[in-house]
Amino acid sequence: MTQHDCMIMHYRVNDIPVGVLGASGYAGRELCELIVRHPHFSLAFATANAQRGQAITIGSQEIAFLDPESAPIHDVALVFSALPHGASLPWVQRAHDGGARVVDLSHDLRPGNGNSQLEAVYGMPELTVSARAAIRSARIVANPGCYPTCILLALAPLVAAGVVLPGATIIANAASGVTGAGNSPKRELLFGEVAEDFRAYGVANSHRHLKEMNATMATLGADVDLVFTPHLLPVARGILATITVPLDRALDDPLSLYRDAYASEPFVEVVSGEPRLSDVARRNVVRLTATMVVGTRTPTLLVRSALDNLVKGAAGQAIQNANLMLGLDECAWLPA
Repeated sequence: MTQHDCMIMHYRVNDIPVGVLGASGYAGRELCELIVRHPHFSLAFATANAQRGQAITIGSQEIAFLDPESAPIHDVALVFSALPHGASLPWVQRAHDGGARVVDLSHDLRPGNGNSQLEAVYGMPELTVSARAAIRSARIVANPGCYPTCILLALAPLVAAGVVLPGATIIANAASGVTGAGNSPKRELLFGEVAEDFRAYGVANSHRHLKEMNATMATLGADVDLVFTPHLLPVARGILATITVPLDRALDDPLSLYRDAYASEPFVEVVSGEPRLSDVARRNVVRLTATMVVGTRTPTLLVRSALDNLVKGAAGQAIQNANLMLGLDECAWLPA
């Protein structure tokens, strides 16, 4: 047992100190809000390079942003890194070397991104039967991307059941709110640019999340091509994905397959109606449904899934992973 493991045991009945690197972004602030309200966590520090010295108020707690170099990362049980992609890895290494567990919200250590300097467990507890156990024992967890969470949880039961047509091309179209692009000032994200508009981006399989999805699908044993097209919605938060999956046979009751796969999962909702962004806003859930398509020569399933990109797609899933890593109730203070 390490010194930090002993720290966790010491704080178990009180507060476990955790810190957030990159707390000024949308995901970082969402993390701070969840931590402040968590019954077992205390927020030891929150960093923001450009906004260091500034403060925000969450509930009744005022949080002053520190310079990352000033953060006491060796004095906490777990560090959440919500730093930008490409900038997170050195800080994950520093926190890890100091003995803290780490949940990294960047893509630096996710599958398919080619970083082998650190061994990280992919943090999607519902993905496979062994995923949750691996997260519990992990020192570093790579928190999944928002689009991959929405799409992979819609596809994993089909792959596990062996009903996807070998060599099939799966079409995944997904629309996200503007918070998914971060809070750095960008002309194309101004209100006047996104209001009353709807457009695709990252077209022709150029979005960075595709590597993560392809690598994970390969790990699941899927023999497929994935064509992924994200779209920008003129809303603040939420993702709705529509996924077309060729099957090797028609399914009489596709929802039964999903209900069996996710029967014991508190954060996956299988529904007969259409998932809507309003159903999942500010909740740590994926809501999904599936229907056989009529009029096609190849049996085809249409899956629709929705989540809040800042909660189950980012900060909420990070807390879910941290709860597992620290031996807590997985659902502790997560809005379901």
